[in-house]
Amino acid sequence: MRAMADHRVIVIGAGIAGLAAALTLAARGAAVTLLERAPSPGGKMRQIPIGPARLDSGPTVFTMRWVFDELFAEIGTALDDHLTLMPLEILARHAWTDGSRLDLFADEDRSADAIGRFAGRSESEGYRAFCRDARRIFEVLRDPFIRTPAPSMTHLLRNAGFRDLTAIRPFQTLWKALGGYFRDVRLQQLFGRYATYCGSSPFHAPATLMLVAHVEQAGVWLIGGGMHELAACLAAMAKRHGVTLRYDCDVAGIVTQGGRAAGVRLADGEQITADAVIATADVAALAQGLFGANAARALPALPRSARSLSAMTWSCMARADGFPLLRHNVFFSRDYRAEFDQLIDARAMPQEPTVYVCAQARDDQPRNAGTSEPLFVLINAPATGDHHRFESSEISQCARQTFDLLQRCGLSVATTPELTRVTTPVDFNRMFPGTGGALYGRSSHGWMASFQRPGAQTKLPGLYIAGGSAHPGPGVPMAALSGRMAAARAILDLASTAPSRRTAMHGGMSTR
Repeated sequence: MRAMADHRVIVIGAGIAGLAAALTLAARGAAVTLLERAPSPGGKMRQIPIGPARLDSGPTVFTMRWVFDELFAEIGTALDDHLTLMPLEILARHAWTDGSRLDLFADEDRSADAIGRFAGRSESEGYRAFCRDARRIFEVLRDPFIRTPAPSMTHLLRNAGFRDLTAIRPFQTLWKALGGYFRDVRLQQLFGRYATYCGSSPFHAPATLMLVAHVEQAGVWLIGGGMHELAACLAAMAKRHGVTLRYDCDVAGIVTQGGRAAGVRLADGEQITADAVIATADVAALAQGLFGANAARALPALPRSARSLSAMTWSCMARADGFPLLRHNVFFSRDYRAEFDQLIDARAMPQEPTVYVCAQARDDQPRNAGTSEPLFVLINAPATGDHHRFESSEISQCARQTFDLLQRCGLSVATTPELTRVTTPVDFNRMFPGTGGALYGRSSHGWMASFQRPGAQTKLPGLYIAGGSAHPGPGVPMAALSGRMAAARAILDLASTAPSRRTAMHGGMSTR
């Protein structure tokens, strides 16, 4: 630990990646300053106050808890000592406009039985085969890819072997692969939706994303108080371990000296020195020069066409009637291919969207309807928030199409404008500049997309990156892994160099 005691590290962004990086560094004795432009931690894991409630209006699903078990163990404590976690028995309820419904369970046998009743014995057998293959894909990729800081195809071949590499099915689209397991198009829709967890289309993303289904099957937990409690807990733990947290602190540039990152310049002109900088802003923001030209040259540019999906969301207090909502609910459009053609090819809002509804006050058991409750409603959107205005008329039309789809599936939602907060790709682009509102970094389209996400180390010495737009990808646990990888890389590099004795910024430093 003494090897890091004299080193100062700045972490930009108090999302899950930044919080995980800061905690990992602090546990090794580094002097860490965590800078966040928002007034509170969480990043995309945000809460919105609506009337008397505070609604989770970002990630709503907590999986791969082992990632956080390892993080908390590293700082000498246990996750369960700080958060109340409850495993869900029903992972999600799914509905279609023909009136059909299907629940997926944490127990594979219960899901197989439910699918058998829903679509027949052959589909139940297809589901079991799908689960076996999804599990194998995850197990093949877990160590040589997901937990490896900078994986490559060569690394995968060397560690997984050609046979296992073909088993992950990188050259087949998810949609085509699903046709080999299920004839029922509703089941193809259901399991194809896992591509959207990476902001991608099942018609363009590789079948490798079947692993997401296994991740959920392995466990989904509810966090007492909501998802934002995880961010609040990590921030409190970081402070307890000596991290200096500064909110409402906008970083305008990464400062360089002697050809390496040497600190940051804030929007108000203040400059802070450091021996290393970990940036958890979207990679696109760095590559576009929003943190200075030197940082931009250290990363590859991301073309607009490679952006992942954005979203349009409604956070509201509402009365939900006619449908037995659980915590997680998905209502499918009637033409999935047309929906994604509009989103991906036309870069437009779909005429009939698939709708996700998180009923935050519920668990996996129905409750009596008729009372006002917090709802988070989400549809996919193109990441065009930096060049498309999303006028009020278009937003109103999207709302009609969204809530009409829910009505056709049996769910009636009653709310008022005063108790509803709409977020569009324009808003997401404002919160996360340089993205156009893309929520997952690069899309996972094509077999090489996963290898195009940059690892923690950049071409600029002393600058590291983390977050959902970096390796290993989007999602709460992946962001935490990314933060830990960036911290580990910084620790390794700093331990091999003499500690800096700078006390102030002098001339010759540059953000250019």
